[in-house]
Amino acid sequence: MDFAAARDRARYDRATAHLDAPLAIVDLDAFDANADDLVRRAAGKPIRVASKSVRCRALLERVLARPGFAGIMSYTLAESIWLARSGFGDVLLAYPSADRAGFAELAGDPKLAAAVTVMVDDPAQLQLIDRSRAGGAEEIRVCLELDTALHLLGGRVRVGARRSPLRQPAQLAALARAVAARPGFRVVGLMGYEGHVAGVGDALAGRPLRSRAIRLMQAAARRELAARRAEAVRAVRAVVPDLEFVNGGGTGSVQQTAAEDAVTEIAAGSGLYVPRLFDNYTSFRGRPAALFAQPVVRRPGVGVVTVLGGGYPASGAAGADRLPEPYLPQGLRYDPQEGAGEVQTPLLGSPADDLLIGDRVWFRHAKAGELCERFDALHLVEGDRVTAAVPTYRGEGRTFL
Repeated sequence: MDFAAARDRARYDRATAHLDAPLAIVDLDAFDANADDLVRRAAGKPIRVASKSVRCRALLERVLARPGFAGIMSYTLAESIWLARSGFGDVLLAYPSADRAGFAELAGDPKLAAAVTVMVDDPAQLQLIDRSRAGGAEEIRVCLELDTALHLLGGRVRVGARRSPLRQPAQLAALARAVAARPGFRVVGLMGYEGHVAGVGDALAGRPLRSRAIRLMQAAARRELAARRAEAVRAVRAVVPDLEFVNGGGTGSVQQTAAEDAVTEIAAGSGLYVPRLFDNYTSFRGRPAALFAQPVVRRPGVGVVTVLGGGYPASGAAGADRLPEPYLPQGLRYDPQEGAGEVQTPLLGSPADDLLIGDRVWFRHAKAGELCERFDALHLVEGDRVTAAVPTYRGEGRTFL
């Protein structure tokens, strides 16, 4: 038995005994410890918080108040504007946008234009922004995105997300010149997200050969990218000498990306909540901080309980690793014929026989912020007490995607 996990379960049950499930919590002791670990791994470089992995303004404010964190990496233009109007002064939109109304609002407000940086990897995106200005003449801050994927066998094999088309330093420099030549825009940053390193675990339980292959791939990817990113930064700085930032990395690669001289700041967010997809790394170990509880509503037979709801799959390629994990009590598993259900979820295992109607099963989501799309509030746990309940984006009526 994992006695620490058993203590956590008892603590969470006591803290939330006055609340009805389903409910979601954030263990603030774990959240703060994870924040400290990210700062330690960043080795002095500031961490820009990925808002999609948090999706709660109160917790964004909490982490940004800590030394070592600076700025937000957002995921839609509407969210960026909302956060900027809420007082967050440095918001980098990590993805290109086609939100014409949002660009009109940005171009027409000097405070917003100074707070929000948008992502560009194609001149056509500049044209869309210009067509959307609706008379707004504010200068738009622009970040260019570098394709970080690893190409093998002469480019016939690609490892990494399909994001920016800008792979070579000369391509980035050419776009930087195009931005500089276009009135109303200014390049202020360069970003590269190496998801095949930062977002892929290298220690898969029961799969040693696969894990070794991932580690070999990631070592090669880090070497190739470090050299290419440094060259890309030099090429862009030749066009934009006053480049403000170079952003890279993610929770799974903080210390490796921070070691690159060309990188000035690190992006991370999932490492604050530590969802189940971040259990399989050799380079760090976080503490699960965000969980949700579903109530036991049926006992169909020996070794089986049924909880209300629970079918909250995460984004990405469909598979068992995208399902929430029945976490506490330990030892429960899904019925392979039913899986995680929309309205009810049967769970199998000997711990089921100790659960009564109304008891809780605690789950961990596969990914971080997506949990907040299911719940209006996060109950903040300190010790064995809920000390506050704070709204998620959903609880504030904000569903950006």
